[in-house]
Amino acid sequence: MQNFDKSLLINKAEKKVTEIFHEMELIRDINQEKVLRAFQDNRVGEEHFYTVSGYGHDDLGRKIIDKIFAQVFNCEAAIVRNHFVSGTHALACGFFGILRHGDTLVSVAGKPYDTLEEVIGARGNKKSSLKGHGVHYKEVPPANDTEVDLEKLEKTIDETTTMAFIQRSRGYSLRKPLDIENIAEIIEIIKRKNPKCICFVDNCYGEFTEALEPTDVGADLIAGSLIKNPGGGIVETGGYIAGRKNLVKLASDRLTAPGIGAKGGAMLNQSRLILQGFFMSPSIVHEALKGAVLASRVFIDSGFNTMPMPDEVRTDIIQAIVFNDREKLINFCKTVQRFSPVDSYLTPVPDTVPGYEDEIIMAAGTFIEGSTIELSADGPLREPYVAYMQGGLNYSHVKIVLSGILNSL
Repeated sequence: MQNFDKSLLINKAEKKVTEIFHEMELIRDINQEKVLRAFQDNRVGEEHFYTVSGYGHDDLGRKIIDKIFAQVFNCEAAIVRNHFVSGTHALACGFFGILRHGDTLVSVAGKPYDTLEEVIGARGNKKSSLKGHGVHYKEVPPANDTEVDLEKLEKTIDETTTMAFIQRSRGYSLRKPLDIENIAEIIEIIKRKNPKCICFVDNCYGEFTEALEPTDVGADLIAGSLIKNPGGGIVETGGYIAGRKNLVKLASDRLTAPGIGAKGGAMLNQSRLILQGFFMSPSIVHEALKGAVLASRVFIDSGFNTMPMPDEVRTDIIQAIVFNDREKLINFCKTVQRFSPVDSYLTPVPDTVPGYEDEIIMAAGTFIEGSTIELSADGPLREPYVAYMQGGLNYSHVKIVLSGILNSL
């Protein structure tokens, strides 16, 4: 009887969000056509799947991947590599490749994601951080802890600001993620105050959630991870940086070395996976978004506070559920793990993770370690004890997991 009641609750929630699903299908179709056109325009062929070794000179696949990403993101250049360890690594290459001693970096949306704190120098080994290299850093605290304070932003940006960092997703916070309309408004303010200021967007979790990307509305540079949205759930590792050609060049010199830049680096038989994953990603992201919308509706109907709400604009794949209870957060992640296709028999426990200040509980029964386009959940063990649920390679799996979570809670 209990399982029947939970299925009934999920079915009722599903009916409430059917119209939202139809609207999201339009975004999926726009993005899928955009990606397909880039493959056709760049004449992708089987020869682009072949691999080379050593220095990776004359790698046809590597060159075509960069061109496709640049076209889809409507910008001058891109570097897409399996050599990026993570999204944080890609962002760090952008920061260290461009910023110099005496430059000023401003974080537009307050405190950045936890793993960037050591990159910037807020904690950890200061000598290896941006601050250790003489880069000045400022933050614009969010208004009411939820939205970018545009008035303070306008006062903060001046002729001394070298780069404005715009984190699209919320990270481990409860501020609202920044949709493309927000990002366009933020960039307009920054460029009006300082036309030379570089607008660098952390695009992690956001690719293909909307019909436009940050580079469509004036961002100078974006970066992200291939084990999130643009990898389509099959890319094994890597990341990308895309934007203005001169900025991508500086970032690529940081990834490899000056004089090599984007011209070296064997792809180690990853080119086909990267191309295929990118082609699949608009549809995979759509599946994840459907799951997030349903989860939001189900948890609201069950009495929990969730963000975003089911009918809010989706600009990333993350669904936050506020538990205000340590044990409920841990139990939530344990249940997600139990209903995972991989390592379902393991029990996640809170632990320290490199790059994070607090203990983290992570459910990640994924085919690719750390893949967050696959259904996963995590959260820092700190108040208000929020679970950040993301991904889902197929909508049906999300529904099954939701039923299990309701039963366990």
